[in-house]
Amino acid sequence: MKTKIIVCIAILFIGFTSNAQSKVGTVDSEYIITKMPQFNLVQERIKSYGAKLDSIHTKKIAAYDIKVKAFNEASKTLSEDDKKMKYAELGKLNQDVVMFRENGAKMMQLRKDEFMIPLYKKIADVTAIVAEENGYTQILTTTGNEFAYIDNRFDITKLILEKLSSKE
Repeated sequence: MKTKIIVCIAILFIGFTSNAQSKVGTVDSEYIITKMPQFNLVQERIKSYGAKLDSIHTKKIAAYDIKVKAFNEASKTLSEDDKKMKYAELGKLNQDVVMFRENGAKMMQLRKDEFMIPLYKKIADVTAIVAEENGYTQILTTTGNEFAYIDNRFDITKLILEKLSSKE
């Protein structure tokens, strides 16, 4: 019985001393980004790009509407083969409009990511500096499930890989 108590105390003591070696902090990178002066420029660039995409989309819809109106007016005098050909053409134009709308959202997200990457990199660099200066071993982001900074001394990836390769 005494042995069990001693073992439990030893495990608790080891747990507390190993906890004392690491210092974990958090950072709200999304909040920081909104406070950066470059963020307003990024927002303007994203808005400008969105306006260009909207303009192109509006032109495609207008061209499609003109073709539909022309088809409706001429359909009474067209032969069945001509109607099928014009209808197929309208189908392709409609598909083009739908594809542009779908791809536009993806293109906007890609452009936004492209503009935001330098801001996130800047935050990551400064986070690493602040973490090292203040003795943090890990910094977690509060807006996601990811680490903003990890002290490499506490990374056991290599140890696990070595152990796995020695077992093979």
